[in-house]
Amino acid sequence: MKVNSGVVWITGLSAAGKTTLGKILVEKLRKLSLPVIFLDGDEIRQVLGEFTTHSREDRVRLASTYSKLCKYLADQNTIVVIATVALFKDVHKWNRNNITKYVEIFLDVPLDELKRRDPKGIYKKFQNGELKDVAGLDMSVDFPLSPDLHFKHEDHLTPNELSERIIVHMKKNDLIVYGDRNNE
Repeated sequence: MKVNSGVVWITGLSAAGKTTLGKILVEKLRKLSLPVIFLDGDEIRQVLGEFTTHSREDRVRLASTYSKLCKYLADQNTIVVIATVALFKDVHKWNRNNITKYVEIFLDVPLDELKRRDPKGIYKKFQNGELKDVAGLDMSVDFPLSPDLHFKHEDHLTPNELSERIIVHMKKNDLIVYGDRNNE
């Protein structure tokens, strides 16, 4: 029996639009009556509470925890949409090797656009010397080498358009299944 399940891992630097895209995608999936849960990296960090620093080591450990949580939920016939920076090759590799239905989405936004958006004030605080360990600035990250979907800012797609493309990809890769595929 085919079931609707899997993990949609939305990644990119801070202010890339991960949470916005994730929420729109989840809303659309719910309208299709699909079993879906949304996880936001910042919110999970607060729930877990034990990760108090933003060092690379803590971030890798936290991202690994996200991966295992996503797998656990997806294994219960749920579609998990997660929005997280988590730009670490070992995490991406673990996800591909351990999560059966896994879709990696990379939101590729230039740094000057991220600084312009900056809803949390991260880039401004970094520039003023008030913050350190910022992914992509003073902390190295591993951009995905071969994400399933790579959305570039210069493509000028809206979050709604991106979510539609993700749903098409999910259907093609059996994360969304409607009964007998011959009747689609």
